[in-house]
Amino acid sequence: MNNTEYISIGKILNFHGVQGEAKVGYSKNQKDFLASLKLAYLQEDNTFIPKKIKYVKFNNKFAIIKFEGINTINDILLYKNSLIYVKQKEFEESLEEGEYLVDDLIGLDVITNDKKVGVVVGVSSNGANNLLSVKGLSKKVSLVPFVDAIVPRVDIENKKIYVEDIQGLIE
Repeated sequence: MNNTEYISIGKILNFHGVQGEAKVGYSKNQKDFLASLKLAYLQEDNTFIPKKIKYVKFNNKFAIIKFEGINTINDILLYKNSLIYVKQKEFEESLEEGEYLVDDLIGLDVITNDKKVGVVVGVSSNGANNLLSVKGLSKKVSLVPFVDAIVPRVDIENKKIYVEDIQGLIE
């Protein structure tokens, strides 16, 4: 089975309570998507097993997910530290305009004033904004806030991301 058709959306950190609920770590910007989820996939060996979701709740730092057919602590402990997957196509359809998959951004050429000034090598967050890690022509990595004012255009098809010319932003 081709693993690129699945994308990880969270990780089962532990059990929650005694009814087989999963304590799940997830990216905060995925909360709405996670809340709407009815089906996810858990990986067993090299197979993706579909699991229906009875409900998703949130506490201050984690999601609590109840999967159908997982009803005890022992049932859920089998999946401790497992990633939770969805089909990439479904996930991409849930993205709003201006939202991208990290994997789609890494490797894009960074263009300023019609010249290549670097390559995206990573994406992180400082809590307020996502940051692009851009390796400049000098091989130094710079953090670029991924906001419309600085990054006005992303062209996934042509593998380019356009960044405003700001003195000292990318070295």
